Amino acid sequence: MSTIEDVAKLAGLSRTTVSRVLNDHPYVSVEKKRLVQQAMEHLGYVPNSAARSLRNQKTGIIAVLIPKISTPFFSQLLERLEMAASAKSYQLIICQTQFSKQKERNYLNLLKTKQVDGVIMTSFENDWSIIESYLNYGPILLCNEIVENAEIPTVYMNQANCGYIVAKHLLERGHRHIAYCSNGIVSEGMKAREQGFKRALAEASCFFEEKFYFENVSSVEDGKRIFRKIANMKIIPTAIFTGGDHVAAGIISEAKKQGWSIPKELAVVGFDDMEITELLDPMITTVIQPVEEMALKSMEVIYEKIHKKQYRSFEKYEFFSKLAVRDSTRMKRKLVATF
Repeated sequence: MSTIEDVAKLAGLSRTTVSRVLNDHPYVSVEKKRLVQQAMEHLGYVPNSAARSLRNQKTGIIAVLIPKISTPFFSQLLERLEMAASAKSYQLIICQTQFSKQKERNYLNLLKTKQVDGVIMTSFENDWSIIESYLNYGPILLCNEIVENAEIPTVYMNQANCGYIVAKHLLERGHRHIAYCSNGIVSEGMKAREQGFKRALAEASCFFEEKFYFENVSSVEDGKRIFRKIANMKIIPTAIFTGGDHVAAGIISEAKKQGWSIPKELAVVGFDDMEITELLDPMITTVIQPVEEMALKSMEVIYEKIHKKQYRSFEKYEFFSKLAVRDSTRMKRKLVATF
């Protein structure tokens, strides 16, 4: 890591002059400012007053990088992480990347400039080879997703098991034409969820029908739109795994508007166990993620890494979801042989 002395040496100036430039001292020539700036860019030196004066101290702050704050899961996770951090006398700063590689790198620079003690990431926008370089400045932990070659602690939910238990639940209730919704996010977790879902169908000798696969679905309006598509199909699915409670709510709302009976004509499964699942009629069967357990483990591990200064590891902490069975799937269907 470059220092202010390195900048001074490369610029051919004294450390005092460089310090004056960094602190925007009024009596420094334009030429000297240019030389300092040029040297900083060449060395990749990022000035920070707090970092310079507290280089060997702790800030008591952890950055949490998330794609979208509005996503229900991330809102829940942030709340639990804050509670876990507070119990350890730490504060969080929330950094929304909006799926931007550049924003992700900008926020990781908080670690580089010693403005935070550690970083919790909930997804990767950049390749691991880029993120890896930031381990020179402090610990990074991945919570939610799993990236096989990432040499950092990872806390995640087994998404394959999640997809599997939802499909098994619907199969056990007699459904054989089951629709599936994807939020459009390409990640290892989302791939695993879909694979688990399809595996349960295959074990029951039930063919996964591509016409019942819906992509880029994440909101109430998306749910309404998907139901309208389903209602106009020649062959209609009898159940649907929506991948989100908002989507499930949209489907149920539109179905009831058009006079459909849920779950008699269409069984619906949500995801995230939001408050809305118990407010609607019928109440929504949904996947409960182990958010609190994942948050506690994440904070426990990164706290340890901060204080032991051991940043590289392939530690994996796996958690499993549960299915809250409610009225939107309770009815069993009579199996009809298909030839």
